[in-house]
Amino acid sequence: MILAICAIAIVLGAWWTLDRLVIDRSAIVVGILHSQTGPMAVSEKSMIDAEILALEEINEAGGLLGRPVEWVIADGASDWPKFAEQAKHLIEEDKVCVVFGCWTSASRKSVLPVFEASDHLLVYPMAYEGLEQSPNIVYTGAAPNQQITPAVQWCHEKLGARRFFLIGSDYIWPHCVNAIISDQLVGLGAERVGEVYVPFGSTDLDAAVRQIVAAKPDVVLSSVVGDSALAFAKKMREAGVRPEKTPVLTFALGENEIRTMSSADIVGNYASWNYFQSIDRPENLKFVTAFKARFGAERSISAVMEAAYNSVKLWAQAVQEGGTADVRQVRYALRHQSMNAPEGIIAIDPETQHSWLPVAIGRIRQDGQFDVVWTSNTAVRPVPFPISRSREAWEKFVEDLHRQWGGKWAAPAGTTTSTAPVGARTNAQ
Repeated sequence: MILAICAIAIVLGAWWTLDRLVIDRSAIVVGILHSQTGPMAVSEKSMIDAEILALEEINEAGGLLGRPVEWVIADGASDWPKFAEQAKHLIEEDKVCVVFGCWTSASRKSVLPVFEASDHLLVYPMAYEGLEQSPNIVYTGAAPNQQITPAVQWCHEKLGARRFFLIGSDYIWPHCVNAIISDQLVGLGAERVGEVYVPFGSTDLDAAVRQIVAAKPDVVLSSVVGDSALAFAKKMREAGVRPEKTPVLTFALGENEIRTMSSADIVGNYASWNYFQSIDRPENLKFVTAFKARFGAERSISAVMEAAYNSVKLWAQAVQEGGTADVRQVRYALRHQSMNAPEGIIAIDPETQHSWLPVAIGRIRQDGQFDVVWTSNTAVRPVPFPISRSREAWEKFVEDLHRQWGGKWAAPAGTTTSTAPVGARTNAQ
């Protein structure tokens, strides 16, 4: 009996030793890179919460590959060079195997060389202008044909809009968005009656609002972001611009930002996204319930938060499928992932590494939620480079802006006003 017990102990000991030697039980470390401070914090901090919720759910279910997942949070501080510094630190010092991060296209453009130089992986959960494709980025937010162009078409058809005013923050995303819109307006036979940009982070919107009032547009399309977007909504109402006559459709404000505003400043206007908290699906109810239980019943959930949550879940599926957290193997496995997300069925397109996503337009209610007034119902294939120009022409447009801004991804200073931005076509041309 003693010999048998000893033999069992030896076998168990050998198994335990072999298990520790052969099977990696160390934590899988991921990076989270968003602005926790500065003018973009109002939007980006909530994305961190959504990503943490997904990571906690993964650990509660046993982790990945028998290993817990840990995360390191870095603050981009609403500063493009800071984003690049933090991305490099996460990769080289913290040894993360993936980074979920960025909001603005200027921050993404700033970190892109870091990820390409290290052949690493960024999962970018923000709707953006397209005009980019990198093997080191998986894009889980909307391409322009999944947010921008459907909204313009809807305004033209359903609102009867023929006179469009474009306003944006003065950096790469709004300039590209407005070039895409300008091309589309030519095809629709509609008129762009004004285009103005405000310095990033500025809350001085008086001059821009005066231009809108003077132009008398049928609709205003806004790519103003962060604290500037909150100030813009307030200034528009103070100037007497009402949605019944001149609605604003935003590409940058969601439920999370709206909850910090006075409803009088924003109710009745529209937004174009891939997700709204009010979507009636069992998967969404489960997600909203879990988020509120974790972070507070008073919290609201926006499209970028849901995309951030989905990003983590899609990455986790790729890790499980590939049986490894290795950056390159996971990057490949991600290209074949899909899931029944809160918004509907989504999938990574293997050709572009962008996502198939549904599209929706919502009208802002008194309670800060949205009534969905239009939806694509099914996922739409991503088209990163709109067909109004060649890929080469779009890439040149982006590089021209970058060069004009002295190698930066935002205009150097001051308010820029233009009726014919570089590369865009107007009815007069």
